[in-house]
Amino acid sequence: MSAGLPEVDSALLQKRIQELSLLTEATPPVVTRVLFSDADLHGRDYLRRLCEDAGLSVRVDAVGNMFARWKGSAPDAPAVATGSHTDAIPNAGKFDGVVGVLGGLAAIEALQEAGFKPMRSIELVVFTAEEPTRFGIGCLGSRMLAGAIPLEKVRALRDAEGATLDDLRERAGLKAPLESVALPENFYSAFVELHIEQGPLLEREHIPIGIVQAIAGPSAYRVRITGEGGHAGAVLMRGRRDASLAASELALAVEQAALDSGSPDTVATTGKWEIFPNAINSVPCGATLEIDLRDITLETRDRALMLMRQASDSIASRRAVKIAWEEINADPPADGDPRTMGITEDVALKLDLASTRMVSRAYHDSLFMARICPTTMIFIPCRNGYSHRPEEYSDPAHIAAGARVLAGTLARLSYEPL
Repeated sequence: MSAGLPEVDSALLQKRIQELSLLTEATPPVVTRVLFSDADLHGRDYLRRLCEDAGLSVRVDAVGNMFARWKGSAPDAPAVATGSHTDAIPNAGKFDGVVGVLGGLAAIEALQEAGFKPMRSIELVVFTAEEPTRFGIGCLGSRMLAGAIPLEKVRALRDAEGATLDDLRERAGLKAPLESVALPENFYSAFVELHIEQGPLLEREHIPIGIVQAIAGPSAYRVRITGEGGHAGAVLMRGRRDASLAASELALAVEQAALDSGSPDTVATTGKWEIFPNAINSVPCGATLEIDLRDITLETRDRALMLMRQASDSIASRRAVKIAWEEINADPPADGDPRTMGITEDVALKLDLASTRMVSRAYHDSLFMARICPTTMIFIPCRNGYSHRPEEYSDPAHIAAGARVLAGTLARLSYEPL
């Protein structure tokens, strides 16, 4: 145990990452694990077995969040938590979220192997549906833990086939009421999430550890454009009310609004399009766009949204179409906890690992855990910043280093004053 901190079994950690990656709906190395799919359910069973083999007490809540607890000498005190997610969007890689789950388990096992005895219990959390693939809303499990989403909205969710969350919960054998998911006050004393950066900065600067001081607040909007259809050969150009062309203009306006917000941290993406009737010889009479808008400050995010709405009004007037906006979600950004960040920096220093404070432009379950308890994230480099694609990769040495910093941080937090 160098520098007073435990070693992590890197070979075992890599073996587990590879084993979990084979539980996929796609052909490896592509990883696809959508909420409550067969691959997701097999992955959950795999993780439960690993946690139970490590002597952890496992429970699963009504929406599928999994909690694996290493009981401390003060079991009634608020616990220290870590964790992430293992669901994966279609055509993804094997490290996003998984590093925080299996790396979190490896950190706990390293502390166990070193003979560490926690005072506060240490809990590994595997969050349900961090990805929005099934229902179009991200971080469903952590939102519900934090009480950050009304249950009537949860019950109204439908997937592309019309299935409700209750339909899928029943398939997964989850029968407890949804009201039981939200955590009571002071359930956790701190939460630390290990994650690949999903960006290029750490790799570019040759820094092994990033400590997240702010997480961008996500917002999402569904925009429906109604024009007038007709035969592609018979409707003359000057009289057209083409919904798809209005949508195209709006998508370009979304890009420009992000550029003009006044902040380099504003990002906006028009990532989902539907055109109706989607026929080559028919003028599109309808279009639906979904827009993702994020920033680490609400002021500049709100400015970008204002610019988008102004452009939308102008396009609607000029092209004689109707444009209706619907807010899917609009969540505030979160700041990292200064005390927890300081502890993490100190642990990295003791391990002779350079670290830097940074922001996360992607959002994570930590965004909602920050509403429950002091929270920070540990980032590790990933090759070329690639993520959400099969080429996603993080070096085993970086993963092990991140898990060691996490282990040391959990140990320190476990002995924070009660």
